[in-house]
Amino acid sequence: MSLKTDLMQPQACGAAPDETVELIETHISWVFVVGAHVYKVKKPVDLGFLDFTTSTLRHAACEAEVRLNSRLAPEVYLGVVPVTRNDAGRFSLCSSGEIDDWAVHMRRLPEGRRADSLARRGDLTSQHMLMMAHEISDFHARCASGVEVQYYGMPDAVLRNVKENFAQTRATIEHYLSASEVTTLQQYQVDFIRRHAPLIERRARLGRVRDGHGDLRLEHVYLPPLRASLGLSPADDSRVERPVIIDCIEFNDRFRYADVCADIAFLSMDCAAHGLRDFGEQLLARYAREASDYDLYALVDFYESYRALVRGKVAAIVADDAGVAGELREAARKTALTCFRLSLAASCPPVIGPEVVAVGGVIASGKSTIAELVAGALCAPVIDSDRTRKAMLGAEAQQPMRDAAWHGAYDPELTARVYAEVLRRAAVVVASGRPVVLDASFRSAESRASARELARAHGAPFRFLECRAQSDVCRARLATRALSPSVSDGRLDVFDAFAAAFEPVTELPTNEHVVITTDRPLEQTRARIGALLARGRPAQHP
Repeated sequence: MSLKTDLMQPQACGAAPDETVELIETHISWVFVVGAHVYKVKKPVDLGFLDFTTSTLRHAACEAEVRLNSRLAPEVYLGVVPVTRNDAGRFSLCSSGEIDDWAVHMRRLPEGRRADSLARRGDLTSQHMLMMAHEISDFHARCASGVEVQYYGMPDAVLRNVKENFAQTRATIEHYLSASEVTTLQQYQVDFIRRHAPLIERRARLGRVRDGHGDLRLEHVYLPPLRASLGLSPADDSRVERPVIIDCIEFNDRFRYADVCADIAFLSMDCAAHGLRDFGEQLLARYAREASDYDLYALVDFYESYRALVRGKVAAIVADDAGVAGELREAARKTALTCFRLSLAASCPPVIGPEVVAVGGVIASGKSTIAELVAGALCAPVIDSDRTRKAMLGAEAQQPMRDAAWHGAYDPELTARVYAEVLRRAAVVVASGRPVVLDASFRSAESRASARELARAHGAPFRFLECRAQSDVCRARLATRALSPSVSDGRLDVFDAFAAAFEPVTELPTNEHVVITTDRPLEQTRARIGALLARGRPAQHP
């Protein structure tokens, strides 16, 4: 009998004889699922990028898996347990005997709450993408950085990984792409690193390279409600309901040590692989805002291409493994084809196309609400002056700044710098071929002209959406806003000064200036914006 066969027996897993043990096989693990428990045993394989050929190496990998995944899913990873073998040579997870191997013990999570399962049922939503972006941004902020980690985000290290991928797929990739396509893909990735080496290095030195996850895919994300599955009672509020993310890379540190863009790009690429490109763009947009990292747009297409190649490489290994069941090999072949083609496609301009939409108006006129509606319709990032200002001053997004009008954080010179940074960030997004939404007061003709010039410089259409509401409505909104934390510092005592300083919009042509009255029902406004954006976009775009 073999370890795999023995552990398929319920009694070997400590289960009742009438329980069923389900085996899930990957290229590096046997995963035994029984009842509320999961046991993962590493295969004794050497794939070049990992080595599990000895019990000592597999034990170390199991320990690392529990430790590293406890950063995101502490309730799921229960520890490492021995796999024993008795005198009859039978393997077990719950009997005495000589320790032969090791297994990671996990709590079972409901497959129906897995992001890819939700996607197949059509139940994955934009709100889920926002939750993922928030969770991953928060995780990256906590992840270790430092000299050793930073090294693996430097251009030479990234180039090494790229070349290694092509070397390790040399025997399989031409089953899926033509020789000329492989040459084109390899040339694109290598040339990109060389052309963007200064940016890649600068991000590393600024701390954007972290000890992250390394394998962010929809099948590794579980979405609420999960309280019961985590062993918590309905009344237990010790854990806020949020996504649970499992299965980070544990077998090779350099695959986790990477620019955070490489991490989030894996998940956006996987969305595209599932036919959910819009969701992937929404994920990127919200992550950029949460992490105050719009510069990632200069690299994300490359990292999506890189991650798709990695995923294709792994799938091709499974497809070529004669020891894997036939249906799994066929599924792996389809995944490899999808991912290799995605890797090639990522070098092409995005389908959506660039566009600049500036949303402005007086304090509490509804700018941020309208900006969010527009961004949702365009699957675009929002760059707002409030968050940008606070990031520049080293403050948290909801940290109040109570300076008087035109003083302190709102000094005209600082405000000019804030607008310049908003436009700089926007230029990075637009240069990637994507739309962008700007959320600021744009109270002067000069500030609006600067946003319009940004669009013109990139050959992108421009529109200024001016939000208007009655003064008493704005005042009522400010009174309500004062009752809870807010990103905006707009308040009643500065309303009059800011309102008086708003210069009427007379400099823009009528096709670029749209007035949005925001004291109407939100659904009416949403419908108008939808119609406006549909009319303004080229026919070939959705």
